Amino acid sequence: MKVSSPAEIVALAQQAAVQKAGLSARKTLLLSALAGIYIAMGGILSLLVGYGFPQIAAENPGLQKLLSGAMFPLGLILVVFAGAELFTGNNAVLMPGVLGRTIGWKAVLRNWALVYAGNFAGALFFTYFMVYLTGVTAAAPWDEAVRGIAATKTSLPWHVVFLRGIGANWLVCLAVWLGMSARSAAGKLLGLWFPVMCFVAIGYEHSIANMFFIPLGMMQGADVTPFSFVFDNLLPATLGNVAGGALFVGTAYWYAYRNR
Repeated sequence: MKVSSPAEIVALAQQAAVQKAGLSARKTLLLSALAGIYIAMGGILSLLVGYGFPQIAAENPGLQKLLSGAMFPLGLILVVFAGAELFTGNNAVLMPGVLGRTIGWKAVLRNWALVYAGNFAGALFFTYFMVYLTGVTAAAPWDEAVRGIAATKTSLPWHVVFLRGIGANWLVCLAVWLGMSARSAAGKLLGLWFPVMCFVAIGYEHSIANMFFIPLGMMQGADVTPFSFVFDNLLPATLGNVAGGALFVGTAYWYAYRNR
């Protein structure tokens, strides 16, 4: 299986940054909404499979984490293969472009803002129309699980969510990096799958995934307010995601392997 070198991955990321920054606002929002939907698709699959065996998981607590982690990578696989704009992945991919001065900071912030808004809209759309209204998680054991997930995520200390956000996007962006390194479909699938499975099994906080999990719990009666959703989880998770992807992947690898 042929793979690109680390220096080649940085060059590919720099090219991708220029392409992403050059997209129109309309196209960026459309592709971002699709990415939010895809992440929600991975989220519902992870939820249904991971929490579908409560008796077995009670005696084997690692099983629920493994099953949830194994299913969730569907979202990023769809984003990469079908082509969509994901905020967390763009945190890393745009950094070689701005550090290499092929795009400016204004273009980076514009892309991040549009993509974040589009991801949020897409995730909420799928959550309400394709999960809540269809009653996919209305029965036991998933109804209790979705409420518990929302309550737990919004009750963690702010600094814990922030640090878990760093861990989540560090791994997600490494998955993007591995996906860019592979030159075959099978290689890309493996590269995308393992790091994402890892972050979910560990229990890190991914802001775009939480745009699915927490609103679904709220729709099904979790004692979580919109204020708590945004300020107790989404804000620290987002800031952590930016740090994990932009600093520990995009910036770190650009400095290590930039074309001198």
